[in-house]
Amino acid sequence: MKRAGLFLVSIMLLPAITLGVIAVILVLPKKPIDPASRQHPYAPQLQFPVPIQVNSLHNMFLVNATLYSGSGPVTEGSFIELQGQQIRTIISVDGSTPDFAMAEKYGIRYIHIPVGYNGIPDETAYKLARAVQTSSGPVYVHCHHGKHRGPAAVAAIQLCLDPNYTPQQATDWMKTAGTDPKYRGLFNLPQTLKRPSPEQLAAVPTDFPKVAAVPDLTRHMVAVDERWDHLKVVKAADWKTPPDHPDLDPGHEALQLVEHYREAARLPAAKQKGDAFVAMLIEAENAALEMETALRAKPINPDTLAKAFAGNQALCASCHEKFRD
Repeated sequence: MKRAGLFLVSIMLLPAITLGVIAVILVLPKKPIDPASRQHPYAPQLQFPVPIQVNSLHNMFLVNATLYSGSGPVTEGSFIELQGQQIRTIISVDGSTPDFAMAEKYGIRYIHIPVGYNGIPDETAYKLARAVQTSSGPVYVHCHHGKHRGPAAVAAIQLCLDPNYTPQQATDWMKTAGTDPKYRGLFNLPQTLKRPSPEQLAAVPTDFPKVAAVPDLTRHMVAVDERWDHLKVVKAADWKTPPDHPDLDPGHEALQLVEHYREAARLPAAKQKGDAFVAMLIEAENAALEMETALRAKPINPDTLAKAFAGNQALCASCHEKFRD
């Protein structure tokens, strides 16, 4: 009888005890998440580098617990996706002007340290490493397409900051990212970089710019790359304005290409590269003009456009091989 009474009392008290436990759980403070945490939350479980699939960025990898690599963010959606990956700092090694205002809208800092296709000097590598070392993370490093300069910069950063990271690991990483060996200055970086001492890194100034000064010739070549990206989208849309890019006017994109080639050829920096370089710019200008004319024709002749497009691409490849690679 006594046991039965105790059992009955327990049953009657159970709801009250349960409510009390729930109340305690509800009032307990949640453990705060440090927004400046440098480590990806799942880093201990991952084998690097890890491909990251997102909609508006390409060739994106989580390279270590605090470092990402990929293509440049172009649309607002790109920055939203970077925010979703908890990125706190973006480092651009591209020549184009970073959209730092859009980044700041999403709580992300932009740092601009442009590098060329001919390689990354040691002092620039130290600057990149110091930028990562002193920035809130995770950090996202990008060039234009995320294949060549960006991955080489990431390799340099890891070689400078991690004494256990080997040149072979750096080379393997660049192969994974798709870095082309023809860019010898970039691809040979793991063997040529002189690793800094902690004192050398500590001596690097940390006043990194949002937008770095870029030479005029580089600025025009960056714009040429952008126009080519747009024209590739136009080509995929049967030479019409793409439905998902209503801002692209095919003829105007080709005209912009013409103008950038023309202005680049007039620059003293172009002339310093020699007559052959200037001649190729003029030839590229004329080829782009042919493409503009074909794009504005009514009706459009797809065969003529395909031939003009291929001719322009061949000129670009030849110029890159002789003067950029």
